[in-house]
Amino acid sequence: MLDSATIEIIKATVPALKIHAEEITKQFYPLLFSLHPEVIPYFNQTNQGKGTQPKALANAVIAYGANIDKLGNLSDAVSKIVQKHCSLGILPAQYDAVGSCLLKAIATVLKDAASDEVLNAWGKAYGQLAEILINAEEQVYSQNEQQIGGWRGERTFKLVKRYDESTVITSFYFQPTDGGFVPNFEAGQYITLIVLINGEFVRRNYSLSDAPGTGYLRISVKREAQGVISNHLHDELKIGDCVNLLPPCGHFVLRENTKPLILLTGGVGITPAISMLNSSLSSTREIKFIHAAINSEAHAFKQHVDQLAAKNANVSQFYVYSEPEEHCQPHATGFITQELVAKLLPDNNSDVEFYFLGPKPFMVAAFKIAKDLGVPSTQVHYEFFGPSEDLVA
Repeated sequence: MLDSATIEIIKATVPALKIHAEEITKQFYPLLFSLHPEVIPYFNQTNQGKGTQPKALANAVIAYGANIDKLGNLSDAVSKIVQKHCSLGILPAQYDAVGSCLLKAIATVLKDAASDEVLNAWGKAYGQLAEILINAEEQVYSQNEQQIGGWRGERTFKLVKRYDESTVITSFYFQPTDGGFVPNFEAGQYITLIVLINGEFVRRNYSLSDAPGTGYLRISVKREAQGVISNHLHDELKIGDCVNLLPPCGHFVLRENTKPLILLTGGVGITPAISMLNSSLSSTREIKFIHAAINSEAHAFKQHVDQLAAKNANVSQFYVYSEPEEHCQPHATGFITQELVAKLLPDNNSDVEFYFLGPKPFMVAAFKIAKDLGVPSTQVHYEFFGPSEDLVA
């Protein structure tokens, strides 16, 4: 626990850090990558370039400082950070590098305002946060390792099948080369691929796109124009090739109850929803599967969802295409709207579990729709890299 004097300094300096938070994190990352290049593979450089990663870190630091005397308020945020760190294989030793560079960045930006007293207080605060995260992450690592088929760290898997789900999305099926079991996971979770590209190891998270218990781990990847790993997977990865994987992680998971399940997705955001759909078929809960795509060529898993809806009375589907071709037969054209979603929800909007995932503009719209329709915030679920405030239209 931090002493009262340290807490007072932290709370007193939070306003100054809030003003300069993004500047501090923009100083922090180049410093970290320069002094500790070994950590670069753990960071998505696309998100670095967009500025979403520095902004997310800035908001996290401010939230931690503002709640330094009531850390219970941050339990949900801490859980998300822990899952993200474990998905990437973050180790305790890396916290020292991050802490020293963060303090140097604060000192550089705040200049004379960053007195020894202030830096010492933030050093103590960071040490407390690091301890909280390290202990929580060790629990996740241990749980992943101890379950049947589980493991810790990297494990080698072989590509046993690949299948084109659409013109832009391909599914990749992996099985462990050691002949061992594949662990269970929670629908909605993701794995991390570690791929050697141009002599460098790159790490990237991909949602698992099938239910647990299949004997394989499947991801479904959209080819991105500038996607280093996505293009490598689509163009280079062949049946029999091996990659290293880290165990399934993630906070965006299916809540097991009897409430109607709303799965609202756009584009490649469909992948974890397919895992949730496949995992829920044995239940009697009502499932509304709503998907937005450009057209039928870009629409992944359409045949699969249609077949499930035909076989299961509790499953219904609804498709919206923004740029349909003449042969396309969506249920609606254009974009997702509140009026459209309202017609598909049960009469009692407060009695649903509302999941959504897709490109940022789609998510901004879906977030507002869920709020305006009165779905309780505790029953609205999404996965978004960056500050939640960015979803507010």
